[in-house]
Amino acid sequence: MPTVPLPNDPDLDQLRRQAKELRRAVARGDADAIEEVVERHPRGDAAVAAFALSAAQLVIARRHGFAGWPALKRHVDVVRRLRRAPDAATVCADVADEFLRLACLTYAGDAVERRRQAAVLLADHPELGRASIHTAAATADAPAVRAFLRADPTAAAVEAGPYRWTPLLYLAYARHDPDIDSAAVLATARALLAAGADPNAGYLWHGLPSAFTVLTGVFGEGEQGPRDQPRHPHAQRLARLLLEAGADPNDSQALYNRMFEPANDHLELLFEFGLGRGDGGPWRALLGAATMSPSELVASQLDWAVTHDMVERVRLLLAHGARPDAVLGDGRRATDAATVAGHRAVLALLVEAGAAAPALDPVDELIGLLAAGDRAACERIVAAHPRRLDGARARRPSLIVDAVAADRPDAVRLLLDLGFDVNALGRGDAPRNGRWETALHVAAGDGRLALAELLLANGADPGVRDARFDSTPLGWARHFGRPALVALLHPRTPEPEQP
Repeated sequence: MPTVPLPNDPDLDQLRRQAKELRRAVARGDADAIEEVVERHPRGDAAVAAFALSAAQLVIARRHGFAGWPALKRHVDVVRRLRRAPDAATVCADVADEFLRLACLTYAGDAVERRRQAAVLLADHPELGRASIHTAAATADAPAVRAFLRADPTAAAVEAGPYRWTPLLYLAYARHDPDIDSAAVLATARALLAAGADPNAGYLWHGLPSAFTVLTGVFGEGEQGPRDQPRHPHAQRLARLLLEAGADPNDSQALYNRMFEPANDHLELLFEFGLGRGDGGPWRALLGAATMSPSELVASQLDWAVTHDMVERVRLLLAHGARPDAVLGDGRRATDAATVAGHRAVLALLVEAGAAAPALDPVDELIGLLAAGDRAACERIVAAHPRRLDGARARRPSLIVDAVAADRPDAVRLLLDLGFDVNALGRGDAPRNGRWETALHVAAGDGRLALAELLLANGADPGVRDARFDSTPLGWARHFGRPALVALLHPRTPEPEQP
């Protein structure tokens, strides 16, 4: 029976209620509850006969991947202590705190305009940079930081400001000045580290067990993309300084945030300092199995790189110990996933590194050829086995969404010619089934003008709203800042539009 991750902001009282509910369910003979007890409790069937509350608590703990109730309780206590919700901070009456609130990435609702407001506030009140050691750190005012440290040698460890962060975190997450001086940034970091600032400092965003560390802030990016969540202007140099000072390279949140874009400079630096090796550092020691091990982190990076056709990243990961025969999170072998997605260069790398050749049924073989846009091979197969195309359409109805996400015009044309639904709902984030958005949504969000024109010419409906955000492709083009797509879609989209 698989474990169930704890929810955001886990609550011990709620977990206690779950234990009581489980005990009552067992007492009334609920089959599912009894099955879970037999599966998870070390005494199995014997535990059911006299099912005490302590036994129910043990089962609840094991449901969530913990050895027992004390371990679960310790974890929830840690989460309560380190939980922060920076996105929930409201407008601050104190001008210095308001500057920090606007200047830093919060990982929900980040936008360029917030950082512009912070820059204007600082320009109007230049004294803010010396209002506290936290604003001095955010503005990289090294002399001011040293002055605060002389007055209070413990100040580098003080949590304050709108997010209850240490000064080093404000330095790492501040983005108000894209032209901030490199020497000033490094001097500020060195002053804080010399005074005892923790290079592994961080917090748990809404209680999630993937720490947002100093390194996380420096490397930046994330689900909102590099425009709204940019990396620090001097990310590589500042990250190297932190790693030399003892920051652990197995930083799960930093890896997650940077996996969406093709650049690998962060991975190269982290591998240099031991990514994929060691015990996982202080955060894994604190959070245990709720976090991924170093090897699991590398495997998760390979999973994303294989399914998103990141050839150079796959090459880098394989060179640093990733297993070419890995089974991905959806249960498929990496070679099978690469083949079905049409990622031929990735497949070649995996096989060259020692993975077994893919083993697919005829329908998946055709899907892989369709995804790759191999017209000649597809036409030969369809001519010889017409029903196989029906099988491909039934198994992967939204294949056209994948082709647009992969930016493969030949595959899009092939799929249109073979009768795939141009308005099918799929998942633009990964080559797998799902009913999220249409190919036109993906083209609009990714700025693929030629593909959007092709889709519209073949019957794509600009008025369709996606299933996640209830927005049209025009709304996506506006949200992601794609003016050419806005100009194309606006006259074609029925009003009212709600971007």
